[in-house]
Amino acid sequence: MNILSSIQEQRIVTIIRNVPPRDILKVVSALSEGGISVIEITLNSPNALSMISEVTAQFGDKVIVGAGTVLDSESARAAILAGAKFIVSPTVDEETIKMTKRYGAISIPGAFTPTEILKAYEAGGDIIKVFPASLGTSYIKNILAPLPQIPLLPTGGIDETNINQFIKAGAIGCGIGSSLVNADEKINEEYLTQLTKKAKRLLIEANKG
Repeated sequence: MNILSSIQEQRIVTIIRNVPPRDILKVVSALSEGGISVIEITLNSPNALSMISEVTAQFGDKVIVGAGTVLDSESARAAILAGAKFIVSPTVDEETIKMTKRYGAISIPGAFTPTEILKAYEAGGDIIKVFPASLGTSYIKNILAPLPQIPLLPTGGIDETNINQFIKAGAIGCGIGSSLVNADEKINEEYLTQLTKKAKRLLIEANKG
């Protein structure tokens, strides 16, 4: 499996933060039923490494599991050893990028300005997470005008109402957090049913012509 191609084809990286460990398999299963196959579990979630291992063991190649909010190289290494296939950071840390690449995982560092984005890409980032994406689609288009070779993944404030606009602006995909998986809500059967429906709608919007 080509992990990088799979992420780009999926167009959605679902960010799971602070979901109770007892619910992680149910949440990932609901997302998978909705067609979502790229899952980022943030390391500032309780028992994050154990959840990465558990999801990897349970779903195998059906789901691509990565680690998010990775702030240093040792955390990246631990996440990869737990089963993470990609590493997402909120900032540009060159040692984290190097460690990720050394272990054969996909590096997705976070950057914002044109200088940061180019630096992250030249340091080995496979995809650059544009965070926060609060400046909107025009910012993505403006960045890509001089830097069309850099795959961008805007993250923050993106949902089914605007994801297609970001894709049309040139983003290879989007990071989707609480607008899809909201850990503040009670996770029960109704929640999981709605999660599957939301996942399907997001995929439809992301892949509109």
